[in-house]
Amino acid sequence: MTQSVFVGGLFIGVLSALPIVNVANCCCLWILLGGAIAAFLSRQEGPGPIDLLTGARVGFRAGIVGAVVWLVCSVAIDAVVAPLQQRFADLVLNNATDMPGDVRAWLDGASDNASTPARLMLGFLFQLGVATPFAALGGLLGAAMITRAAGRHVQP
Repeated sequence: MTQSVFVGGLFIGVLSALPIVNVANCCCLWILLGGAIAAFLSRQEGPGPIDLLTGARVGFRAGIVGAVVWLVCSVAIDAVVAPLQQRFADLVLNNATDMPGDVRAWLDGASDNASTPARLMLGFLFQLGVATPFAALGGLLGAAMITRAAGRHVQP
């Protein structure tokens, strides 16, 4: 069951941290799917069927692993993307002469990396507090679908 938890957590964490791809997480898509993947793989590891409570537990654990993976991936992505954001903000600020003061102040703040630790901490707490229950829901739904599909194959 450990391998299924780590695979589901990797799915959740990596796809939730990637820029542009993480937009699909607006409706918790990657989180629900990661929990369902963990439940499916848990079913593949064991000899018997997976019940709903086990699916929810596996999904919940995958959500916790996903939060840690999200934090690691976000730090790595920020290290790569931050210089690019800084260059872009500097280019825009240097070339735009008629920019309103509010926009100029916002671009100055966007190029500042001082808010990164707070953003990462809040994101990690969000992943733990909000995303983990949704991963458990994904595991529950995955177990329900697996059980239902297994029931169809048994009966003609």
